[in-house]
Amino acid sequence: MSYHQWGPQDLTAPAKASLPEVPVERGMVLEDSQTGWVGAVIRVEKSGGMHIIALEDRRGKSRFFQLGFGFLLEGQPIKLLPPVPRQAADGNGSTPGRTASGSVRVTGQRAQVAKANRIWVEGKHDAELVEKVWGDDLRVEGIVVEPLHGIDDLKTAIEAFSPGPARRLGILVDHLVPDSKEWRIAADAMTLPGAAGNVLIVGHPYVDVWQAIRPKVLGIERWPEVPRGMDWKTGILRAFGWPHSTSEDIGLAWQKLLGAVRTYADLEASLLGRVEEVIDFLTVQ
Repeated sequence: MSYHQWGPQDLTAPAKASLPEVPVERGMVLEDSQTGWVGAVIRVEKSGGMHIIALEDRRGKSRFFQLGFGFLLEGQPIKLLPPVPRQAADGNGSTPGRTASGSVRVTGQRAQVAKANRIWVEGKHDAELVEKVWGDDLRVEGIVVEPLHGIDDLKTAIEAFSPGPARRLGILVDHLVPDSKEWRIAADAMTLPGAAGNVLIVGHPYVDVWQAIRPKVLGIERWPEVPRGMDWKTGILRAFGWPHSTSEDIGLAWQKLLGAVRTYADLEASLLGRVEEVIDFLTVQ
């Protein structure tokens, strides 16, 4: 990120007063201009009459900072304010003037005709979650999200897509951790001619995208442990005491979980960062 607009010469009272004032939200990705630390807000606390936030980076490490000046949001300096009370948000849970992803809402502009660039996700639930949080942004950019229904044939699918400089592909994979089956599939797919520089495969560490919803949003301390050998979704629904015997039960449960997601602040930072990375890859030339 660029720092040329955020030097010591800018830290005067008049300059500070002119900065945009943005209420802090969980999940918001910020950069501390003094240290260069970049992370998502995972905690907001009030201590000694001041607000303190914890920023977690992509490696899972966190640091604490005091609210106020000295932060960059989407590369721009801001004054970070205390969180907005929940009831002050709009009907979708997002702050006025911002989309569910935290971006500045674009008004008076029609969605663009779909471009050749695509975002691929593993399944229907992944696609619905991305659409709910980032849909407004993606329509402005003309980017379509498509479910793959599994990645076992990922290499073949990429080859058929024929990626290139004007036809880029961003892929979000579940459980993309070193030495996993998904890791090996992704590595093999990137050996295809034309993939380098035109295909980006990223992933989150969760077995299923359901786990990317912060537990506290659902009123629980943590996601239940599922016994080895049991279907993960079935195990989760059993632990919740919800119906779990049919595909319809699973679909209804997902709609209930998805309904609890209002903004990006309701999702884990490990998913937020990866989706933003894919969007940047497809939109920044």
